Amino acid sequence: MKRTRIAALAAIGLLGLLPAAAHTPQQAPHQSFNEGDLRLESGEVIRDFAISYVTHGTLNAKKSNAILMVTAISGNHHRLDFMIGPGKALDPEKYFIICTDAIGNGLTTSPSNSKAQPRMAFPKFLIRDMVESQYRLLKEKLGIDHVLAVVGPSMGGMQTLQWGVSHADFMDALVAIVPLAKTPAWSVAVMEASRKAIMEDPAWKDGNYDAPPEKGLRLFRDIVALLAARSPDMYAAQFKSGPEVLPWMEAQESALWKAFDADDWIYQSWAYDRHDLGTTPGFDGDTAKALASIKARTLILTGTKDLLNPEFEPREAGKNITNVKMMTISPGTVTGHASAGGAGAADVEFLNREASAFLDSVTDGGKRLD
Repeated sequence: MKRTRIAALAAIGLLGLLPAAAHTPQQAPHQSFNEGDLRLESGEVIRDFAISYVTHGTLNAKKSNAILMVTAISGNHHRLDFMIGPGKALDPEKYFIICTDAIGNGLTTSPSNSKAQPRMAFPKFLIRDMVESQYRLLKEKLGIDHVLAVVGPSMGGMQTLQWGVSHADFMDALVAIVPLAKTPAWSVAVMEASRKAIMEDPAWKDGNYDAPPEKGLRLFRDIVALLAARSPDMYAAQFKSGPEVLPWMEAQESALWKAFDADDWIYQSWAYDRHDLGTTPGFDGDTAKALASIKARTLILTGTKDLLNPEFEPREAGKNITNVKMMTISPGTVTGHASAGGAGAADVEFLNREASAFLDSVTDGGKRLD
């Protein structure tokens, strides 16, 4: 990748885990569906649970044009805004797009906003619990029994594959961007380091902080956003000498450390750690068997030199899915996990082009939507 392109990406910010842009009056309004108590797979309950979401486009009479978007860790319903819009992969003139907020992201019920179970009193949840909360939204609130596709990046890609296992007949297609089928030890180590950065800051106060634990949050951002979400090649192209990176890191930390609640991160990262399609009830820990149960046409998109969700894992996982297409995002670039972030023009163009072509093939050029 050329130095100028890297510099342009860096000017935008975090490349992959950048909090999505603020909601504006021109965008579809926030909505919330109160599901009552949400029973988790563990048997625990999130009390007074409400899921946050936004919709784009119009559901057609046959309810055949719905697409579910699920978000990344620390992300929200804006996470794939760069793929939503006229002429883009998720075109609201063709599709009804439901963009959801995951448990623990601060909009849907989370440790940071729960009145019944605040902070560390919140029960631990799984990726599968996120999926079930979305399933209830579709069935109980929107009256949707089948979607055209489930689409998501990073932790959203993990949810996407889980949807294909947990509700194999519910969708025609899956678009999993930089996903994991089973979180590898490397990714768990990254998440554990990020949690320790927060939890060992005295200001964290066992999760009951009066003000955000700034030192811990800055270090967490360094670990996840500035290291794991980027690649060494990106730094080599962006900076002529090593020390040049230091003021840039300081600026990034200052821009980002307030962007996500500390306890929310800890809880979502715990769910990230424990993700394994094979532990879905009925598969006895057999991840390959779970993957083989996916019926939907599947597109898996990986990032070159991804240091957060290493590309070897989804590539191996894809070998067990019957009807799968595997692609590398923007072949020849080295944006790693950031390839799914929406900051790089080449990556954005690639994702829109390939996801759009894939959905067209699933719908026979849109004919199956009518």
